[in-house]
Amino acid sequence: MTSSKRTQLGNEVEEALNEVLAHVQGEVDLPCRIVDDPTAERIRALRKRLKLSRQKFADRFGLDVRALQDWEQGRRVPDRSARVLLTVIDREPEAVERALAS
Repeated sequence: MTSSKRTQLGNEVEEALNEVLAHVQGEVDLPCRIVDDPTAERIRALRKRLKLSRQKFADRFGLDVRALQDWEQGRRVPDRSARVLLTVIDREPEAVERALAS
């Protein structure tokens, strides 16, 4: 497919992938942010600080209650997107609630 037939989004995706490839090959530096890997104790402390049961915490922030239980008991580690969400919940829980209410 020629570039003239691609959508704007398709062109942007291709450009982004080329940028990532150049970064992996050491040709360019890209900004990055390291997301904290919360321990089971910190996840449990966050929920308790908000004074929520596991079920209420999961419901309020769109999480799976079983996954939350596994994280708190150290049986599983949250994936990257869950770590990002937990970081935002830790810093600005109201922002997550507003976003999910839309």
